[in-house]
Amino acid sequence: MERLLKSASSLFRKSGPRLNRQVLIFDLDGTLIDSRRDLATGINLMRRHYGLSPLKLDTVTGYVGDGVRNLVARALKDAPFAVDIEEAVALNKQFYRRHLHDETVLYPGVREGLAALARAGHGLAVLTNKPEQACRELLAHFRLRRRFGAVVGGDSGLPLKPDPRAVHAILERLGGAPGSAWMIGDNHTDIAAARRAGVHSIFASYGFGALGMERPELTAAGFDEIADCFL
Repeated sequence: MERLLKSASSLFRKSGPRLNRQVLIFDLDGTLIDSRRDLATGINLMRRHYGLSPLKLDTVTGYVGDGVRNLVARALKDAPFAVDIEEAVALNKQFYRRHLHDETVLYPGVREGLAALARAGHGLAVLTNKPEQACRELLAHFRLRRRFGAVVGGDSGLPLKPDPRAVHAILERLGGAPGSAWMIGDNHTDIAAARRAGVHSIFASYGFGALGMERPELTAAGFDEIADCFL
């Protein structure tokens, strides 16, 4: 029988014993940070390089989630001429890094929630399809890097989500088992990665990703609900 998608408002209110140590694997964009405007800036500067008009914020946002190469390819699909995709990716990375955190912000409750989860003894990690160096720079900018025992980006040498191998690598690094691990993200790639890896899943509905046909175990309307689930 198809699992029902239950709201976090009912699930997170259930009483019960304190959870044992869990490994919590977080997506970055749309889960910990709202980076839409800076991502759009990088894309539109790349488009301007090719003489193309800027895309709307919502359009760029809809292209995010499957790695930078797919983001760039989607953002150039209206180009009336052939574009070297590798050159375009390199240009986008260059432009985006110049504006990495101009307008990017943490979602409400992220800083406090991560601190509480760390104090509770849970293992924390970041798994993103974003290039790893940009991910680490953002975590450092927001003074969050020390919270995470593992940070894996899209250019780490492991396949992008939804492939489960990066999830397994994080569990091996942090000493976790699938039964006590959670993938938390705002996109169908996060939930699919959890399903394929055999770990639990939480969909961050406050983010800017799309759930598609995936069915997470829990849905959270804010980061505070995610944290409360494990505290």
